[in-house]
Amino acid sequence: MKTLFGNNTNGNIAFSRADTSVLGIWWWTVDRWMLAAVILLMGIGALLVMSASPPVADRINVDSFHFVRRQFVFLGLAAICAFGISLLSIKWVRRLASIMFLGVICLLIITPFVGSEIKGAVRWIHLAGITLQPSEFLKPAFAVVIAWMLSEGRLNPNFPGYIVSCMLLATCIILLMIQPDFGQTVVVTAIWSTQIFLAGLPMVLVFGLGLGVVGLAVGAYLVLPHVQSRVDRFLDPASGDNYQIDRSMEAFMNGGLMGQGPGEGSVKNYLPDAHSDFIFAVAGEEFGLLFCVLVVGVFSFVIMRGLSRLMGERNLFVVLAVTGILVQFGLQAVINMASTLQLVPPKGMTLPFISYGGSATIGIAIGMGFVLALTRKRPGE
Repeated sequence: MKTLFGNNTNGNIAFSRADTSVLGIWWWTVDRWMLAAVILLMGIGALLVMSASPPVADRINVDSFHFVRRQFVFLGLAAICAFGISLLSIKWVRRLASIMFLGVICLLIITPFVGSEIKGAVRWIHLAGITLQPSEFLKPAFAVVIAWMLSEGRLNPNFPGYIVSCMLLATCIILLMIQPDFGQTVVVTAIWSTQIFLAGLPMVLVFGLGLGVVGLAVGAYLVLPHVQSRVDRFLDPASGDNYQIDRSMEAFMNGGLMGQGPGEGSVKNYLPDAHSDFIFAVAGEEFGLLFCVLVVGVFSFVIMRGLSRLMGERNLFVVLAVTGILVQFGLQAVINMASTLQLVPPKGMTLPFISYGGSATIGIAIGMGFVLALTRKRPGE
């Protein structure tokens, strides 16, 4: 029987290697292992949000499954975005990222004027009844656009790829620090630093870049009070309020090796951001150390799988873009989990695909869609 997806004599939906449809070609060229890992992370996120969010919803007097329903919608939209983008060619990835980058820059410009202030920062805007955090969509688009500029600069000596990339980075840093958002600034700078190093940056400039990053961190500590407070409390816990970190560590101690069981944790009942920034603590208490190691392993697999797909890749743009997005993905996960475990100063950054949040979930999905599209096998290109 011939189906929309290929030929199958049993009448079941299947893809034939001879199938030349868009879906058929996609199925045999996409990295199915990475796709499965991303789906697994989404499933883990859905499970943990169902467990962690009801107490948070009860504390703010909304329906117990308010966050659960919303996150399922976000995950559905994220899956659609990742799948749709993974169908694109390299040319269309560049086009989509460029349009997206310009749109996000416009949103970042207007955010300080029309955005809502939350915890001393203006990072969110309301459009048509939807709350957006533009910086979450900036990161994947920035990685692709910078990769394009640097690769063009290497291929065409007359094109000022380095200069354009520096100008774009400076623009993003200025717009992010106006909010202010030091965490996203660090991530964007890390993406650019990795890409420009891979593009062939001289070692002298590498050291200069390292000094610049240190200077940026010191400047943020001296100028931004909330950064200074978080660093001081990390270095000297007795110097300030460490309520969330203390409760997070308590959750991991309660969970032990195997955890207390799904829904049996108690720390989420009084941990303010249990469904978002500190959802990894809920995982530790209810599912235990082994489950947390599994989560870390899945994140590591996605990163290593993506990098392994670049072995032998001749397209510099693909190498730079995929590496930049994977740096964002891995760094964001490391910052979130390390903050939860009191290994670094606390930073409000979500755990990709697992923490509650619409902008963060869809933004990460767009990035992974770019990775899936760029790492597809392209024998004819």
